[in-house]
Amino acid sequence: MIYLDNAATTKPSANAINEANIFNAKAYFNPSALYQGGIDNNKELKSSRQAILSCLGISNNNFEVIFTSCGSESDNLATFCVKKRGVFVTSKGEHSAIYKSFLELKQRNLSVEFIDLNPDGSVNTEKLFDYVKNNKVDFVSIVHVNNETGAINDINYIANTLKAINPSIIFHSDGVQAFGKLDFTLSKSVDLYSVSAHKINGLKGVGALIKRKNLNISPLIFGGGQEGGIRSGTENIFGIKVFEYVSLDHYKNIQSNFEYVLSLKDYFINNIDKDIFTIISSPNSSPYILSISAKGLKGEVIMHSLEQFDIIVGNGSACSSKSPYSRILSACGFKKDILEGVIRISFSPENTMEEIIYSVKQLNFVANKLKGIMN
Repeated sequence: MIYLDNAATTKPSANAINEANIFNAKAYFNPSALYQGGIDNNKELKSSRQAILSCLGISNNNFEVIFTSCGSESDNLATFCVKKRGVFVTSKGEHSAIYKSFLELKQRNLSVEFIDLNPDGSVNTEKLFDYVKNNKVDFVSIVHVNNETGAINDINYIANTLKAINPSIIFHSDGVQAFGKLDFTLSKSVDLYSVSAHKINGLKGVGALIKRKNLNISPLIFGGGQEGGIRSGTENIFGIKVFEYVSLDHYKNIQSNFEYVLSLKDYFINNIDKDIFTIISSPNSSPYILSISAKGLKGEVIMHSLEQFDIIVGNGSACSSKSPYSRILSACGFKKDILEGVIRISFSPENTMEEIIYSVKQLNFVANKLKGIMN
């Protein structure tokens, strides 16, 4: 099988699982327990927190890590538990975990604004800054990497600019598609940053919210007071250690992985049939995500047609696959004929060039065959 839907999830790392297995087989103690095994595992959690922070070029002097069950929980924790009232601003290009959370805020009669997108799926910063200049905004959330187009928002620049306009603004970013893939240092102006393990070869069921220290945040889940009282529930020590190990591995090779994956994406772009396919992702987008459209065809039909060749691609965000058309691509200005034919190819450093060459060949074959049938 050739797996090219890595933005949806990734294959768990066998090496990381093997390295962390002691926390599954022997050292499975509750990190809150007061006997030695629990105390030792509590220290292991501290090590994992420090590792996650170090990957972002930050330290526990200014930030802390709250472990969660996933990126969506981290987004919800940021959205609902920092500001209870005020004006909330996001973009039309957010992952559903933020977009639908903001719709819920609106249902609660709070003031919510969705900022327009540029054609590539990035937020229109001019409109964002103008809105903040003319309104007393309390909370802003802008995704780091768009999960459908791969558009990269410069969140450090955005956060710094917003704080210059209004220092009291709380800024959050969903970094799920950026963490472990883009080499950057998180600005101190970013108050909250969401990450997820299963997008970088970790296990499903583990995520984290990186939080600026001294930022008050109320719990979303109540119970035994774990994670500094912010996120109760016994920590998944095994999954968290796997997350730590895959994070360190990705960041150790982050630049070489970036360049290698970019070469895969470039080959894909340069060799698909341009008479059929329109490139949606911009040249400056993340190398890990490529959205294209076969005008006049249906993306879902292409996706299923490729399965006969053991090639797996996506047709948009897995979290919004029940919608007829992509909400994000619609906000980019694309019309029905393009929206119907969208497929998303998302790469991993584990993909080989041979796989990409074969996949492009079969994609062109499938698309031309479907065109022939329709004509």
